[in-house]
Amino acid sequence: MSRLLAFVSAAALLATPVAAQSVNRTTVNGIIDQGLNHSQVMQTAAYLTDRIGGRMTNSPQMREAERWTQQQFRDWGLSNVRAEGFEFGRGWSIVRSSARMTAPRPLDLRAIPVAWTPSTNGVISGGVIVAPISKVEDFDKWRGKLSGKIVMLSQPGTGSEPTEPAFKRWTSAELAERNTYVQPQYSPAAIERQLKTADFAARLDAFLVEQGALAWVRISQRDGGLLHGTGYTYQVGATPKLAGMELAAEDYRRLARLALTDTPPTLELMSEVQFHDEDVNAYNILADIPGSGGTSEYVMAGAHLDSWVASDGAVDNAAGSAVVMEAARILKTLNVRPKRTIRFALWSGEEQGILGSLAYVDRHLATRAPSNDPALANLPNNRTWRSRWPIQPREGYRDLVAYFNLDNGSGKIRGINAEGNVAAVPIFQEWLAPFASMGATTVSLRPSGGTDHVYMQTVGVPGYQFIQDPLDYSSRLHHTSIDSYDHLKPEDMRQAAIILASFLLNAANRDEPLPRMPLPTEPTPTDPFEYPAD
Repeated sequence: MSRLLAFVSAAALLATPVAAQSVNRTTVNGIIDQGLNHSQVMQTAAYLTDRIGGRMTNSPQMREAERWTQQQFRDWGLSNVRAEGFEFGRGWSIVRSSARMTAPRPLDLRAIPVAWTPSTNGVISGGVIVAPISKVEDFDKWRGKLSGKIVMLSQPGTGSEPTEPAFKRWTSAELAERNTYVQPQYSPAAIERQLKTADFAARLDAFLVEQGALAWVRISQRDGGLLHGTGYTYQVGATPKLAGMELAAEDYRRLARLALTDTPPTLELMSEVQFHDEDVNAYNILADIPGSGGTSEYVMAGAHLDSWVASDGAVDNAAGSAVVMEAARILKTLNVRPKRTIRFALWSGEEQGILGSLAYVDRHLATRAPSNDPALANLPNNRTWRSRWPIQPREGYRDLVAYFNLDNGSGKIRGINAEGNVAAVPIFQEWLAPFASMGATTVSLRPSGGTDHVYMQTVGVPGYQFIQDPLDYSSRLHHTSIDSYDHLKPEDMRQAAIILASFLLNAANRDEPLPRMPLPTEPTPTDPFEYPAD
């Protein structure tokens, strides 16, 4: 999940709320009782993290998570439990790895293989060269200088110390102060520039191989010994030829300093990884509580089940997955009979570009016209989705009346982002009212991004992301080597499951579907005088 975006309080923006259907607070009492006194949310989170571990898309661990979550839904009595596939690419997992400085003194280094890079085929040893390369134009500077070297691709920088506490909860004042509406931006030139860099990883790998490099290393994006190992060359046919590893920032900088002395360092690297090509499809896990109203309409909650593998993928996003599953358990245990079907989704491929929920949107809700540019034909759907017009709704476009997403760690829900939908604000205010004493009061209009409601919003389907306390999600846990069960907050997750279950039931039983935004059409450029990309 991308870093949390800011949000705004709708209370300052709306003067006259429209009438909202009352919440059945007796039913809310039942949800609260089941969610607090009989909760299983932490047992679910522990199994996903301690027992299964990091769940890289199409890895053996992700396959186990797919099997286990389906069985849990079945055991709880949900209907139509299924795995819905979409084309992804290769699975990948780490067997073991190590990094060691051998000169000017021996020292074990903190390192992790970069996802979807190949093995080193045993231990490799060589001197280092600091050769920062971030774009194709950098290649010529280093041509002829990399043979037999382990290439350090990142600028080392000087490090930084935190200026604010790592752990944070929103104060009431902070929630109230976020009251500036941010207008949408549309820049065809920016989209074009992004598309032009889509093949940089492949071109960099080819250049390093051509130049005779032994391997490459990069610096961790965070200090404090944290590692990530994220990578994106997952497609069949896109696997690099050269091994790559990420080093802890402090270890990387030490090597960079030594490289400027009369005792430049030598390294030993070992990366043993496995590729898993038995099935190129990734799978979204879906399960339903059927509606009783004789309609094809449904409401939906989702969270991504996949994670990175530097640790166990706890706050990102076993927490959200466990909350979604707990909401399903609560509602099924209460034997609710909603008017509309309530669907639960555990997405795959989110970490590689929100791929699972996009596949669902493309298959069931709406698609986009194909690109007329042959150069873009082989790019993943998510890379060109926003640049293709018009949107073409599918037959089931209006069946999904609301989608609610969780992907901001294990912090308690403080409200919901209404994603610019002013008509939804008074409805959400009414639905949040029973939970004011639990800290959930804010309805925000600003869009949030970087997770699985995004592609629903891009086609005009009402998709919403809850506002959660940030805790230490962005400061030290997001995608890192310490994202383990230890950092989950049980009280917060129980609260989140209760509110999610209540929202789903309210949306499923509401007389009218939640109000929708207009079907998006290609916007006018925000800057009508912007020059095209170079």
